[in-house]
Amino acid sequence: MKTNYTSPLSERYPSREMKYIFSPEMKFRTWRRLWIALAETEKELGLPITQEQIDELKEHALDINYEVAKEREAVVRHDVMSHVYAYGQQCPKAKGIIHLGATSCYVGDNTDLIIMTEGLKLIREKLINVIAELAKFAAQYKDMPTLGFTHFQAAQPTTVGKRATLWMQDLLLDLEDLEHLIKSMKLLGSKGTTGTQASFLELFDGDHEKVKKIDGMIAEKMGFEACYAVSGQTYSRKVDSRVLNVLSGIAQSAHKFSNDIRLLQHLKEVEEPFEKSQIGSSAMAYKRNPMRSERIASLANYVIADANNPAITAATQWFERTLDDSANKRISIPEGFLAVDGILELYLNITDGLVVYPKVIRARLMQELPFMATENILMDAVKAGGDRQELHERIREHSMEAGKMVKVEGKDNDLLERIAKDPAFNMTIEQLQSIMDPANFVGRAVQQTTEFIEEIVKPILEKNKDILGITGEVTV
Repeated sequence: MKTNYTSPLSERYPSREMKYIFSPEMKFRTWRRLWIALAETEKELGLPITQEQIDELKEHALDINYEVAKEREAVVRHDVMSHVYAYGQQCPKAKGIIHLGATSCYVGDNTDLIIMTEGLKLIREKLINVIAELAKFAAQYKDMPTLGFTHFQAAQPTTVGKRATLWMQDLLLDLEDLEHLIKSMKLLGSKGTTGTQASFLELFDGDHEKVKKIDGMIAEKMGFEACYAVSGQTYSRKVDSRVLNVLSGIAQSAHKFSNDIRLLQHLKEVEEPFEKSQIGSSAMAYKRNPMRSERIASLANYVIADANNPAITAATQWFERTLDDSANKRISIPEGFLAVDGILELYLNITDGLVVYPKVIRARLMQELPFMATENILMDAVKAGGDRQELHERIREHSMEAGKMVKVEGKDNDLLERIAKDPAFNMTIEQLQSIMDPANFVGRAVQQTTEFIEEIVKPILEKNKDILGITGEVTV
């Protein structure tokens, strides 16, 4: 049994892949990659650094001597310099050129940007997989009529599949934001203590052209297209705010989905997966609580609130650098990613196993459909020679009485029977019931769903077949 507090976001919710991205090992191995990139760049630009030194650094890029670094940090109280020292112990020939001309932010900030970018790429993969599962669900149920709701009050019919396109639409907006953000991510580069690169100008004897090349060369070696053109000692903390805003957007979309599933499960129309031996309640053995959807909502609330942290930090930085971002950043950024990763894991699990109850869906729809069909009934009665204004008033009166029967008396909706008995309409119960086919009301919803999947979603899935593990044509 552990005796120290451990964040649930490091154990309970996220995937192994996301936890590794934000692990100490990923961080410190990236530090060493950055030191190698810096040394190679300085060598290529003419500083007296040998290939033997570079090779020695590469030889020990992965076998980090953590104990040496830990012991050194207890003495000097500086994490970066402790790891410079530890690396130097393994690389005696290269010891003197490790971290040459750089500040702590060279490894710290560049690593943060690299880790966030990797995290965003993993989030993108999971988001696309969720969209693919929703597309399958929407296609399967595109022509299943269901009662639509506005204000959670009965409204015009839609279809089960069409409703799923609303969830997808939100995620596609998030995907647009996410892809734009990934493309715009850059490195800090090596800018020096106040962002002026003064130390490098000294190293290169005042040669501005060589100093100008440093950032681009480092970026290329680390797999980025560019570095931010200017900075203080750190990259602008606006970047962190942009990242958490996109994560917050995904959380908002997932929360909305989880709300709908929880309401549908209450109506017994659609349920999230429920395993054979799963317990819904410790007291009420019959219950099937929407626990996964509730967990999405809970984690989403955290992420939405967490987005305030980097926003406040970005707003309160002073001049070229203050350190009041550090402690907050160590918590808010990783845990925002870990929470969204957990949300998407849950989202994928739910969409992969949604349970639909067609008979319940139809029964509720048919209970309300006579009210929805009154406009069609009115038009048919007018075509048969009735007075539109008079018939409109009579339908209103009959609807109020039928509604009273349902809500006050607890009886079935008898609106059709009332209209059939009214000579003003001159319509039989059989004629009225023929109008009640739900398919008469959802033709455009079915077509909208098909068009959305084929024209909007499918091309995105085709473009990301490698993520989905598809080799042939994408079928939805």
